[in-house]
Amino acid sequence: MTRKVAGSRAIPFSRISGFAALGFAALIMTSNLIAVPAGLPSTGADLGEVTAFFGDRRREAAIASALTPAAWVLATVFGAGVCSVLWRSERDRGEAWSLVGLAGLLLQNTTFAAVVATRLALASTSTQGPVAASVLWPLHDGLFVLNGTFLALALLGLSIGGRRGGLLRGWHGAWGLVAAGLLFSSAILAPLAVDGAGPAPLLGLAGWLMWVVWLVAYGITLLRVGHTA
Repeated sequence: MTRKVAGSRAIPFSRISGFAALGFAALIMTSNLIAVPAGLPSTGADLGEVTAFFGDRRREAAIASALTPAAWVLATVFGAGVCSVLWRSERDRGEAWSLVGLAGLLLQNTTFAAVVATRLALASTSTQGPVAASVLWPLHDGLFVLNGTFLALALLGLSIGGRRGGLLRGWHGAWGLVAAGLLFSSAILAPLAVDGAGPAPLLGLAGWLMWVVWLVAYGITLLRVGHTA
């Protein structure tokens, strides 16, 4: 419950969740802008490249990883905010698409926590050379690509729920569904991605970039809802 102080106005939760969506998008972009230019190996990379990065670029890997816990908190607040806006109309229609989307966000938080933990393990065992990388990096790649399943679930649930609840415009809902399709396709092709083959990385990258744009647009939408509340 929010306590109102005399002369003040409580901030609507939808507005808080809008800022959370924008913050989440900013943090995941910043994390990648730190790690990728530093040479973070791509999916299916050679083990020598992996060992060199986590041995020589520990500082960059650590900074990028340090941003992710806050991103997971913001993602959860964002999903809960969408549910708070849509739940009443969904309940009247006997639907729960926003809960599907929130479940996807929570599952992607869990999966990407495992991705980051694997990166930290690679950094701490980099002195062991390709021995540790030969086990940890394929695990990292599998988790990273399969995470597309849960991003797709979040996009699917929150796009359909937002569209049917009158929260999102047509282009925004369609954008989310296309991004979901790309990410889910990349997850299906995960076995090829771990071996460094197939189109999964490109599909995943395209879907991820669309996901970030979708997040920013959703955040702005929630801010507008909160402003008029």
